[in-house]
Order: sequence, then C-alpha cells, then structure tokens
Amino acid sequence: MKIDQETIKKIAHLARLEFDENSAEKLSKDMSQILDWVEKLNELDTDSVAPLTTMSSEVNDMREDKVGTHLDHEAGLKNAPKRDADYFRVPKVLE
Repeated sequence: MKIDQETIKKIAHLARLEFDENSAEKLSKDMSQILDWVEKLNELDTDSVAPLTTMSSEVNDMREDKVGTHLDHEAGLKNAPKRDADYFRVPKVLE
C-alpha cells in the first residue's frame, strides 16, 4: 500500500507533528513498508487461533472479598489538614 504526501500531511496535522519535505518522504516510505508488512498478516489462516486477551501469562492472585469494619465518616475526616463540614478541602487545580 502506497502512502502519498497528502496522507502524510493529514496524519501529521492530526498528530500535531511538524517535519520537512525530506522527512515526509522518508516517513512515507517507512509507513508504506509497515502497511505492506501488516497486509501480509492477512494471508495467515487464523481461524483456529483463539483471540488474545492479554500479553501477559501472569495470573492475578486476588483475595476473597470479606465484609469488615470500616471508618465512619467522622473518623475518616479526623486527620484531614483542611475540611469543610463533611468534605476534604483541597487546593484548586483547575482555573
């Protein structure tokens, strides 16, 4: 699959990238090679292959959920540096 200069410019605009014409030409060749390689994967018969859901073979070791004691509202706010009635007070982070 051939990637033309217009497609490269559109992708660059969407990705907020800037590069010169020489880099655009090299990028066009590289992307075409990548897409050609990916296209070769379509030639493989994957009907008998189970879908992959994770890249790791590790299994999460999770504990059993148990109902236990928890902090009441007042105890949770007891050590708060600043509080406002029933809530924590934190510095404003958005203007």
